[in-house]
Amino acid sequence: QVQLVESGGGLVQPGGSLRLSCAASGSTGSISVMGWYRQAPGKQRELVATISRGGSTNYNDSVKGRFTISRDNAKNTVFLQMNGLKPEDTAVYYCNVNTPRNYWGQGTQVTVSS
Repeated sequence: QVQLVESGGGLVQPGGSLRLSCAASGSTGSISVMGWYRQAPGKQRELVATISRGGSTNYNDSVKGRFTISRDNAKNTVFLQMNGLKPEDTAVYYCNVNTPRNYWGQGTQVTVSS
């Protein structure tokens, strides 16, 4: 079993920045890919970004150049640095890890509004 604890969400004005963190605990030795997904009201959950244990990354086209995913393997933590935030980035952001079983965090709200 893997437990995930997310932090860093909140309210920010358009153009602002936020940094999300997700710390994994439990059976972390088998974690391979870590990532972030988001779900806006009335929409399906979508991939934001993923990162492999070796550091290979994958991004949703809508966040390329604005968001950066990174991870600290020693601390079993994944980060999402979000710059240039737009109102359409408003969503609940979920951390995900693959062992290869999928585990999800509880979600953290990100609201971009003036």
